[in-house]
Amino acid sequence: MEELERELEQEELNKKKFIKGVLCGALAMFVAMAVIGFAGYKLIGHSRGTDANAEILGTATEDKLGQIRELLDKYYLYDIDDDELQTGIYEGFVSGVDDPYTVYYDEEATKDLLESSSGEFYGIGVGISLDTSTGYLTVLQVYEGSPAEEAGLEVGDVIYKVDDREIDGEDLSEVVSWIRGEEGSQVRLGIYRGEDAKEMEFTATRAKIEMHTVEHEMKENQIGYIRVTEFDTVTYDQFKTALTDLQDQGMKGLVIDLRSNPGGNVATVCDMMRLLLPKGVMVYTEDKDGNRTDYTNDSDSGFDLPLTVLVDGYSASASEIFTGAIQDYGIGQVVGTTTYGKGVVQQLLDLKDGTYLKVTISEYFTPNGRSINKKGIDPDVEIEYEVNEEDENADNQLDKALEIVQGELQ
Repeated sequence: MEELERELEQEELNKKKFIKGVLCGALAMFVAMAVIGFAGYKLIGHSRGTDANAEILGTATEDKLGQIRELLDKYYLYDIDDDELQTGIYEGFVSGVDDPYTVYYDEEATKDLLESSSGEFYGIGVGISLDTSTGYLTVLQVYEGSPAEEAGLEVGDVIYKVDDREIDGEDLSEVVSWIRGEEGSQVRLGIYRGEDAKEMEFTATRAKIEMHTVEHEMKENQIGYIRVTEFDTVTYDQFKTALTDLQDQGMKGLVIDLRSNPGGNVATVCDMMRLLLPKGVMVYTEDKDGNRTDYTNDSDSGFDLPLTVLVDGYSASASEIFTGAIQDYGIGQVVGTTTYGKGVVQQLLDLKDGTYLKVTISEYFTPNGRSINKKGIDPDVEIEYEVNEEDENADNQLDKALEIVQGELQ
């Protein structure tokens, strides 16, 4: 008994130390905003399964599942939810392909996934990242005027609990489905805050959230600045409005900031690139059989002002499509650090029962034929972000991007 108590005490101590490490920023995080999907995809219908998997789903499998169920019924301490058990079978089956982007979504997760790609949903208005080591979520952004802000959540908070459910290695989309819900309903979040990992609890009332994915302003010397946090259906109009406004103000150069942008909708990023790129292929994909699909710009837009694109290790997927095209066409310089390296495309398959399957179906390539999957895009000008403890608003990467644009104006 004493040995067990010592183990539990050590486990709790290790947990506290680890949480403090997360809060101090010592751990590399896999960034995925809670309000979006991680890759561009399109929806297609799909019929129910055939006998193609009979060899896998045969009598031996059925017998073993039956045996496992009998043992659970006999020995498992708690009540068993048959629906959850069924969902677990599907999720486990899909996870066997060993691809982090190929995922089964139950009805609730499907609803949230479809809402996320539109840029409108019912939630609390908070952007989060997933630490794959702990399964905990870290708050990266709190929308102004959102239920999250009203409840008191802050950037840097670590979410470890949603209502009565402890977060313990679940898929990000599943945890997001716990946070979202019907308009007017409430959700309780358990969080750790500060270097001492202080435990706190907040209750937020869900509301309709329209994501603000684009911010812009005119910097000194008439250099425009546009920050894009993700690529959703609403992003194109927001980006076009920002670009037009800066042009109307007499913009002489532009910085586009894609740092920590995890990606989003491929159709959206292609529409945005058509405002900047010359005529030609913007990106292309190849499937398992080598079939190629080109995404082209049929009009010669050709942005002709000095341009830089800011990226970092959390710029992924659609962000890399955008960055790669700008770099290949040579219409702007890429500044920052090497991007994440997600160069595969997913497709959503409708299983006709309210659930969906997201499947990796192709790899994408930049206009010059570069594959960036698991490699990322190297910047033209590499510069690491440096924290300025004396000035929390200081941004040496942005300063470099602005400097490059200014240099081209002289």
